[in-house]
Amino acid sequence: MPPETKEDKAAIAPGSLEEALLELRRGIDALDDQLLGLLNRRAALSIEVGRKKDGRDSAVFKPFREREVLARLSDANPGPLPTAHLLSIYREILSSSRRLQRPERVAYLGPEGTFSHFAAMAALGHSPDFLPQATIGDVFGAVAGKRADLGIVPLENSLQGTIGQSLDNFQIHDVFIQAELSCRVSHSLLSTETSLDAVDTVYSHPQPLAQCAGWLKAHLPKAKVIPTDSTAAAAALVAGQPRVAAIGHARLAAMHALRVLAAPIEDLPDNWTRFFIIGPEDTKQQTREKTSILFTVPNRPGALYQVLSHLAGEGINLTKLESRPIRGEKWQYFFFADLQCDLTREEYRKLLATLKEQTHSLRILGCYPAGRQIDLADGDVDTPQQ
Repeated sequence: MPPETKEDKAAIAPGSLEEALLELRRGIDALDDQLLGLLNRRAALSIEVGRKKDGRDSAVFKPFREREVLARLSDANPGPLPTAHLLSIYREILSSSRRLQRPERVAYLGPEGTFSHFAAMAALGHSPDFLPQATIGDVFGAVAGKRADLGIVPLENSLQGTIGQSLDNFQIHDVFIQAELSCRVSHSLLSTETSLDAVDTVYSHPQPLAQCAGWLKAHLPKAKVIPTDSTAAAAALVAGQPRVAAIGHARLAAMHALRVLAAPIEDLPDNWTRFFIIGPEDTKQQTREKTSILFTVPNRPGALYQVLSHLAGEGINLTKLESRPIRGEKWQYFFFADLQCDLTREEYRKLLATLKEQTHSLRILGCYPAGRQIDLADGDVDTPQQ
């Protein structure tokens, strides 16, 4: 804020509203100066952390440590700053801290403006170098080939179920799950038109089209529905075109000079997508609350039951179990499972040995902290953990 001149001071009458506001702004400026100093002291400590690691610990993304920081600050926040705003601010501070230690490349299903892109920024901040990929398989390939330090991939949707491409790529690529997050998504109808009556074609990714099928039938029953590779691609396709619309995030409207004709348009309001953050190496986190595994079993009666009974016998809760075809082997399947435990802990050493004996193959995809919940439908802010 530029210093006020003598003329400015003379124009402000003592005791006036302007004088009171000026005094408040001086106080804000003074606090900003303090914050600037503290942020730079914090940045210096982050740089020192990176120097101490000196290449011995290649991962700068520590999801449990970041969750611990955010939880502590949330609990200590007395207000009036809303906790959601505090978390958004610190998301960027943590993002900057990682960047100061080492540049971070993050692959996501592009192009810019997809829900994967928004989820990546909500989880990791804006400091990484984001690398859009054409397919989910390309995201896995970029991470496995170490062209990216991290990747973010959608695993399942609360309305439409598992995204098979992601599970299949775990079978193909040697990558590890670093963290999970669940994002609430909301869809908007975007167009250059000013009314629904002018729209005769709607474009979007197949998942949003399915999630909005009831709304489309009720409000655009005669419109042709055409699938695209992504919501962002749909928005780019309809930009500047008459009589067409796209379904996607509302922020795509500003990116492509479109209007939001209707929102929200998903058939059910509680619409969540679960994402994995993947990396080329296993995480070294000390506190890991969940484990995802990939396994195959012998083709004999009760083989799968035996695996599940061993898990139940140890009191391990199975939260997801999905089968997928094995590539190149007719009528053979692999299983993906989520377990509420860290299967690598010493207390499960015998169980792990037993599971390896009972399966044809067993691979631990990652042990990681339970995921954050982020509301992408309302400014990508965190929602309270349940």
